[in-house]
Amino acid sequence: MTKIAFIGAGSVVFTQGLLADLFGLDLGPLQIALHDIDPERLDSAAAAASYLAQDRPVQISAHLERRAALENADFVINIVQVGMNEATKIDFEIPARYGIRQTIGDTLGVGGVFRALRTFPVLRGLAKDIAEVCPDAWLLNYTNPMVMNVWYLKALGVKKVVGLCHSVYWTMQGLSELVGVPYEDVTYLAAGVNHQSWVLRFERGAENLYDRLDEAIAADPELLRRVRVDMYRRLGFYPTETSEHSSEYVPWYLGHASEVDRLRLPIGAYLEIVAENLASYEQTRSALKAGEPLEVEPTMEYAPQIIHSIVTGTPRTVYANVPNTGLIPNLQSGATVEVPSLVDASGVQPTAVGELPPQCAALNRSYLNVAELAVHAAINHDPRAIRQAVMVDPATSGTLPVEQIWALCNDLVVAHNNYLDPSLRAALK
Repeated sequence: MTKIAFIGAGSVVFTQGLLADLFGLDLGPLQIALHDIDPERLDSAAAAASYLAQDRPVQISAHLERRAALENADFVINIVQVGMNEATKIDFEIPARYGIRQTIGDTLGVGGVFRALRTFPVLRGLAKDIAEVCPDAWLLNYTNPMVMNVWYLKALGVKKVVGLCHSVYWTMQGLSELVGVPYEDVTYLAAGVNHQSWVLRFERGAENLYDRLDEAIAADPELLRRVRVDMYRRLGFYPTETSEHSSEYVPWYLGHASEVDRLRLPIGAYLEIVAENLASYEQTRSALKAGEPLEVEPTMEYAPQIIHSIVTGTPRTVYANVPNTGLIPNLQSGATVEVPSLVDASGVQPTAVGELPPQCAALNRSYLNVAELAVHAAINHDPRAIRQAVMVDPATSGTLPVEQIWALCNDLVVAHNNYLDPSLRAALK
């Protein structure tokens, strides 16, 4: 019997989407162990799981204690969000006082750095527990910031960890629709870093579909008001994340009011997503209490597909975030990169993509510089490296002078003090 542990299962809507996908696959008998530190959310997750399981051969258990959920697990799906909504609000409100504009704030920039710093202690505990109670388990991480979290876990010695994100898949769905070609007829190759990979090939048979994309952009001037279309026109390769995300990883957009207006960038958009997620959770909880049916759409997420391929030996290709062991030679060795990966009974086997176009690699390296310093801060207990990470962040350094960057970091360290490692809690001059 395959055992799958969900860490952070109180993210009820996402959890039930993953469960619906898992229960739709031929995996034989399953044990689903749900863990969360919030009893109410854990109860809701367990009730949703029981509803979705129906008459399938599935055993479901709920655990407030993490090690109990992990005991003998074959797969661990990590979806924790440390600090939840209140911490996210702090990540937006304090930088906004300094004039920093953010849209999502979960990947790079000052929001991404501090989300990582408050997540690392939880990841360290999770890594220790896995090593002791389920050392052969695959850790499938969804928690952002993906690059920093996977890099940190590898630095701790976790061997079987893979970061998963749906951005490549949904980007290609959207591009296929935009050029009028069924997704099933499209072949493509993407690579780079999470939320900033690049579509290196986009084809139908011998046809280069980038030509069709150029025609679509020429026919619809409104497309020019999307950040990633703007980036594609200037860089020659389409980025694999939404315009809201993409705007945060470069210095050209959010620091300029005229660009925010031209490209219709929704400042603070993630706060609206947080509110929507909370509303969805309340709707799910109410439906469960009332005995009403749950409407759950398939997610097409990679974790259920990976589990199915490893358990059954069915080969498939997914996009995975893994250490750069020569996979992309012109990005930093050991950094977390996003590449196509074969999955079968042997596990996850990343594909060596080769060098990226130099302009794409240059932006990825800037991104990875921030991630590397954030991981360094945690591994080496170096509070100065927190400030240095934000100093080299493209969007932040393009907006604030260095004294204000340090002051901003001091304010965020104080605000998030209870989540940070003790060695990182000091304000610095």
